[in-house]
Amino acid sequence: MRIALGLEYDGSAFCGWQTQPAGCGVQDVLERALSEIADHAVETICAGRTDAGVHALSQVVHFDTGTTRRETAWVRGVNALLPAGACALWSRQVADDFHARFCATSRRYVYYLLNRPQRPALLANRVGWFHASLSEDAMRRAAAHLVGTHDFSAFRAAECQAKTPVRTLRSLEISRHDELVRFDFVANAFLHHMVRNLVGSLVYVGAGRQPPDWIRQVLEGRDRSKAAPTFPAAGLYFAAVEYEPRWQLPPAADTEAYERLLAEAD
Repeated sequence: MRIALGLEYDGSAFCGWQTQPAGCGVQDVLERALSEIADHAVETICAGRTDAGVHALSQVVHFDTGTTRRETAWVRGVNALLPAGACALWSRQVADDFHARFCATSRRYVYYLLNRPQRPALLANRVGWFHASLSEDAMRRAAAHLVGTHDFSAFRAAECQAKTPVRTLRSLEISRHDELVRFDFVANAFLHHMVRNLVGSLVYVGAGRQPPDWIRQVLEGRDRSKAAPTFPAAGLYFAAVEYEPRWQLPPAADTEAYERLLAEAD
């Protein structure tokens, strides 16, 4: 049978999603826990790989097993074996043609940026940080150039292995709650470091280093060297993945609730 599993994790506790020889990936610890519960080796496939330091509020994975267990075993049992930085949220038996990656219709990333003169202490490894005042209006005007289907070569990592740099960015919303700025991205898929590179360039605009139209010029130029440096991973969250209703999967985590926790922690 095929099982879908919802997962959250603290990216600062791992060397990224993907399995590593040192066994430090989220995939490593999850597969060890699942294998113990299933009593056989388990391999997982996720909706979207995350880099070292990148967090997940609602990662989705699937795996196959011939072992019958209650749904609670795939959550409570797995959580008893996972380290503190990772937690299974839910499990569902799904049809054999469900695929966590290929059945996803969109993915959502949220970047939280603390915008104040002092660096974060309580929120270290949880948010990005920029010391100078940022103009949300300028960043929103710049963001308007990015929405739609484009070649995002100027915002992809040199080591990106995607077959095409063309992606459809369905929405990009920027909001502020006191000192916390939220960048909310929804796309069909993302390139390696795409969100962090976009945030870096939007911050350049917000700080007045570049005008809003500069983003359009960089996008059309398709030259990574013309964009701003990659922003740190700490503030980036894999927030949600969308599937067709027929799969009957639970809704994604409430990002606004998490945002309130961040604000209260600070």
